[in-house]
Amino acid sequence: MILEPYITGMQTHVVKLLLVIILSVITFQVAIAEQGTFVDEIQFIQYLDENTALEEVRNGNLDMYYFRISSDRINDVKSREGLQVFESTGGSYSILVNPAESEKFNPFSIKEVRFALNYLVDRKLIVNELMGGYGTTMISNYGPYDPDYLYIVDELESFHFRYNPSLAEEMITTALSNVGAKKINGLWTYDGKDIELIAFIRSDDPVRKSIGGILSYELERIGFKVTKDFGDLNKAFVNVYGSNPADMKWSFYTEGWGGRSAFVKYDPVGLGQMYSPWFSNMPGFNDPSYWTYQNDYLDTITQKIYTGNFSSAEERIDLFKEATVEGVNESVRIFLASKIDQYVVNEKIDGIINDFGAGVPTRFTAINARTDSDSLKIGVKQIYQGAWNPVMGFSDIYSRQIWDTLYDPSVFKHPYTGNTFPIRTAYVIETAGPDGKLDVPDDAIIWDPVLQSWREVYPNTQSTSKVTFDLTLSKWHNGSPMDMNDVLHSLYFTIEWGSEQQEDDKTFDTEFTPRASQTVKTLIAVKPLDEKTLEVYVNYWHFDEAEIADWASLWSSVPWELTTAMEQSVIDGKVSFSRSGSVSKSVNWLSLIVPNDAEIIKQYLTEFKDSSHIPSALAYFDLRNNYLDSRYDASIKWIEEKNHAVISNGPFYLQSYSPESRTITIRAFVDESYPFEAGHWKEFENVKFPKIIQVDIPDVIRQGTILSVPIITEDASKIDYFFTNNQGESVAAGSQMLDSERTILTLTQDQTDKFGIGANDLKVFAVSESVLRPDIYSVSFLVTKDSTELPGIQLSDIQSVEDKNDFPSIAAIVIGIIIVGSILYLRRSRKKSQGIRH
Repeated sequence: MILEPYITGMQTHVVKLLLVIILSVITFQVAIAEQGTFVDEIQFIQYLDENTALEEVRNGNLDMYYFRISSDRINDVKSREGLQVFESTGGSYSILVNPAESEKFNPFSIKEVRFALNYLVDRKLIVNELMGGYGTTMISNYGPYDPDYLYIVDELESFHFRYNPSLAEEMITTALSNVGAKKINGLWTYDGKDIELIAFIRSDDPVRKSIGGILSYELERIGFKVTKDFGDLNKAFVNVYGSNPADMKWSFYTEGWGGRSAFVKYDPVGLGQMYSPWFSNMPGFNDPSYWTYQNDYLDTITQKIYTGNFSSAEERIDLFKEATVEGVNESVRIFLASKIDQYVVNEKIDGIINDFGAGVPTRFTAINARTDSDSLKIGVKQIYQGAWNPVMGFSDIYSRQIWDTLYDPSVFKHPYTGNTFPIRTAYVIETAGPDGKLDVPDDAIIWDPVLQSWREVYPNTQSTSKVTFDLTLSKWHNGSPMDMNDVLHSLYFTIEWGSEQQEDDKTFDTEFTPRASQTVKTLIAVKPLDEKTLEVYVNYWHFDEAEIADWASLWSSVPWELTTAMEQSVIDGKVSFSRSGSVSKSVNWLSLIVPNDAEIIKQYLTEFKDSSHIPSALAYFDLRNNYLDSRYDASIKWIEEKNHAVISNGPFYLQSYSPESRTITIRAFVDESYPFEAGHWKEFENVKFPKIIQVDIPDVIRQGTILSVPIITEDASKIDYFFTNNQGESVAAGSQMLDSERTILTLTQDQTDKFGIGANDLKVFAVSESVLRPDIYSVSFLVTKDSTELPGIQLSDIQSVEDKNDFPSIAAIVIGIIIVGSILYLRRSRKKSQGIRH
């Protein structure tokens, strides 16, 4: 996501939570390299104003800008001089609604009132006017460019959401009247008091500022008192995401999501993140001291999706449909529009990679970018908005974009297909799923949070799948070699902090624990085979086996001693891993980039060294002489020299953060242990998109006749099509595999008989196996009973009618104008849709 909590999202790839079980990507074992990047240094510089950033990129003072540029600033050839412009999808806008039951009457605690907001927001106006046409309307968290969208399109269309303020007011009036609210002198009251709403509106984003203003106006027109509270993400972290919903510090919030860190083919997280309480991203955020939104039905469905608790692709799709319908019906988070962001890069820069999920700011761009100099300057919208820690930090898109260049994951997602591929590990998968079981060897081990130690598995233990990982280890940025202790300690952390909370249990975080617990339920055992090879046993299955490797992958993004120091600082109550925990406990949200927090970490490392502290997670294993001292010393020295505690294993390391100049500087990690040479990801630079070249559909179709629609495509392997009638109901839908550039859609007489008289619609999606971003074509066409031609209407005939000046003729004029307008609209709509691709 995200401009906001992301998850990503996670916004998603999301959160396999942890420091630890990191989502996936891919690569291959490669020869030893020394530097994995073309440039030696990158400076990220804050530019709040996009217009200033645009000119700086054009003039060469910036090499690129990691935030969208308004479409009206780069809408012609002249305005694009000196620039490369890249379009990307993935971000979105939504409204988060506060459903809390409170001492103060909250109309949004009533489901029907929340649902009515779907008719009170004009999604088309948001896309066409506020976004300049660079976007598409959304009903759920999945938009037309998401791989899972086509599976749920019928469910989404069945809601028939249209801007209809009269219907919204009627629904709200009925719901409020049923609970005893009254409208007096045009204002809604309850128990003799005016019903007041607080709109938290993002003032740092013109689109969201306008959305908040428009929705506030509509609610005021219906009879609510609305107070507007403006702020940025930092303020939202406190007032919205960090407050008790029952305190009613906000009624609704204009959210923005910046997309994912990577494009994901099979999203396990999105529905849980955006709709389900267990993911700790819904009002209350699972803080036991807060009022918290509850929905057991959604939790059950989305947890099944997340943990692979399905037996086929078809069952997964059914779960997606159920969760989507429930999430939209609940309307706690209401999606409005998906964004088509435009990123600008100076024309002299090569090697840009435009990930379908992350866009130009993908981790691969910074790694692969080439310039005449040995450095890059990248503009960012915000230099610091949320905490930097690998447990529950990096939840905003700004920090995530930089962090993704500093660490290497074990696996990742292909930027154009979303498939899992290896980066720092090779793997072999064995599975008996979905219904069978594999025997787990007796000497496999698992962390036991009750015994507080590793133990061998119980006799006759079984698992659904087994993955053998051959890890590609290197040195940490502080010079210490990565080893199996880092990986096993990350597994310890996941289990320890992802287990059910016990009495006086301090290894619990309100945001992290509920998410990690879903992973812990599937972890059966591990068996280290040598210094870089281990077997992982999990109760997890997926019809795409690479997803099993993604789920089972064990890795760590930071050294074990850093995790140990972070953990102890949280247990001692000095800081919190999560945003909500920091607010409820009145402590800092742990941020390794902040000098004060880095100093806390250093103090613990020093104490550990002085006491020869062995973490309980490592006490089970043999540690060589001086191993502990060398580890503690390396991290202590790093913090002293860099004034931060950000230590990882990627192609860049964090050199410095300057709040005063609003800059962050990263430098290439030059070490012979780093496994990838510069240019390793060059294959991602160029991509061929599927295209719809032509769709030949008649202007007028006669109801109840056979319809043939020839289609010409390019670089596409499949098309999906959807015919809907004038009531928004599905008439025909399906998929056709393509073995040539030409194909024909054919509808039977019975199918065309379901068209309504008047305007009907066709939407076509073209995709390819190597590129999952579809080309989308939509068109309206006219259906009649008998005629197959548009009626001819002469303007001279209309004029002669006007001259008669009698009342019945005036009515005829109005009807005639409506008919002409409808016909001309259909003609214009058809022509326009052929020329513009969404």
